[in-house]
Amino acid sequence: MPVKKKSAATKEEPQPAKPYFSERGIKFLRDLKRNNRREWFEARRDVYESELKQPMLALIEKVTQGMMEYAPGHIRPAQKSFFRIYRDTRFSADKTPYKTHIAAWWTHSNLEKTSGGGYYLQVSPEQVVIAAGVYMPPKEQLFAIRMHLREHHAEFKRLIDDKKMRKALELHDPLTLTRPPKGFLPDEPAAEWIRWRQWGIIANLPAGEALKPALAAVVTKHFRLAQPLVDFLNAPLLKESKVRKKPLFGLY
Repeated sequence: MPVKKKSAATKEEPQPAKPYFSERGIKFLRDLKRNNRREWFEARRDVYESELKQPMLALIEKVTQGMMEYAPGHIRPAQKSFFRIYRDTRFSADKTPYKTHIAAWWTHSNLEKTSGGGYYLQVSPEQVVIAAGVYMPPKEQLFAIRMHLREHHAEFKRLIDDKKMRKALELHDPLTLTRPPKGFLPDEPAAEWIRWRQWGIIANLPAGEALKPALAAVVTKHFRLAQPLVDFLNAPLLKESKVRKKPLFGLY
């Protein structure tokens, strides 16, 4: 009786990435800082993909899933929130091709990717940065936010003074102007905040947080605390966005 040959062992399916990082991934970023060259990176691209990019996408996905409860306007595919590791060197004296951190930005779905108020996460060998707000907005958005502050300064003060939020996040450098911008007076109630060029809050956590399975929960906790401020800053921008998208005479 012929003996049946044993079938070849089935190839195991790759395990899904975990939403936090490994020592190997953080070491890759540390080494990249010393070897920021294309040939070095390409020889180790598999490490970048498996130990950094895939865990970051998994982390973004997990954080985004929770946003349905507190920031549904910021839900977008993980790849859309993920920042590429490649640097834009066109206008920089520093021509090193790669960033030495990985990052993500959750913008509002009705605003362009890098504009308006959003949520930010950055992982590097030095620290984990969690931030939220509006950073270096274009001219039109600057004006809209300043007008909004003029009309709703009491609400803004309440938001940035919130004790629970300030216990976890501090005000980011606002890049304050020395004088009020054109059209605004030095003695109006919101004068201090109108002189700001960006409005954000930030937490700098130890790098070790990136290695913990609870990383997504930590990020979510900070984003939840920041949500009222982000919504406040986006209110005038979303209003302007709706006006621009309004069809002419009912036609598109």
